[in-house]
Amino acid sequence: MRRSLIAGLASLAIAALLVAGGVGEVLRQPALRSVGAPPTDLPAKSIVLRTARNQPVAGWMVSGKPGEGVVVLLHGVRGDRREMIGRAKFLHRLGYSVLLIDLPAHGESAAEHITYGWNESEGVKTAIGYLSHEFPDERIGVIGVSLGAASLVLSDPSPALSAVVLESMFPTITEALSDRLRLYLGPLAKPLARLLLSQLSLRLGVSPEQLRPIARLSSLHSPVLIASGSIDQHTTLSETKRLYDAASRPKDLWIVEGAAHVDLHAFDPSAYEPKISAFLAKYLRPRD
Repeated sequence: MRRSLIAGLASLAIAALLVAGGVGEVLRQPALRSVGAPPTDLPAKSIVLRTARNQPVAGWMVSGKPGEGVVVLLHGVRGDRREMIGRAKFLHRLGYSVLLIDLPAHGESAAEHITYGWNESEGVKTAIGYLSHEFPDERIGVIGVSLGAASLVLSDPSPALSAVVLESMFPTITEALSDRLRLYLGPLAKPLARLLLSQLSLRLGVSPEQLRPIARLSSLHSPVLIASGSIDQHTTLSETKRLYDAASRPKDLWIVEGAAHVDLHAFDPSAYEPKISAFLAKYLRPRD
């Protein structure tokens, strides 16, 4: 009986390790794909930038009215710049110049694997550096969604950006992983999350301590709007409020009623566009 119990526990432990290894491998796989040409109603030109590590950052640049400001759009995990087309169109209608990029390991920005904000932040740095050079007299703002938001915060932008919108951003990779696993595995989520996090340094070359956007928020030194859905279970309401508490002033919190972990612009454009445009105008187009 004792031997059978030990053998059973050993088999269970091996199975758990195999499952964690398989899940970990899936989670780090790049989400590369052809993006194609920009939509005909968005006057964008295709560009390819290079990070300090010589990795490509592919994107679309949309020129707006001089002096009106420029906005970088950063998509979520396993997406690409096409997720941000709706936002790009409404911002362009308002006169902003807009840069949409594929984060490293996404879309047409080739990289070895997804790192949940660490290597992706290099793509963000490159995009902001490009705009600083090409639009030296313009104020720069960023709208980041989930992974895009975390990548922006982890990039430690300097000098400080003029406006930052962070949508559905996770506070820490530990919470992000635990929240997502809990939705599918219930009580089994906690031990599997521990196993996956223990593999993080080996698989991604980055530790959980390095993937804590909440710890970097106060060093942004930018006006920030933090937005999330009221029923988001991937980044919970309490986690979003902690992010807001950690941010420096000036700051604003927008909880979108009835929204889960979804595209907040697509969920309710009639609410999203006035809210975001007012925030950006206040800091990208200050009037005496």
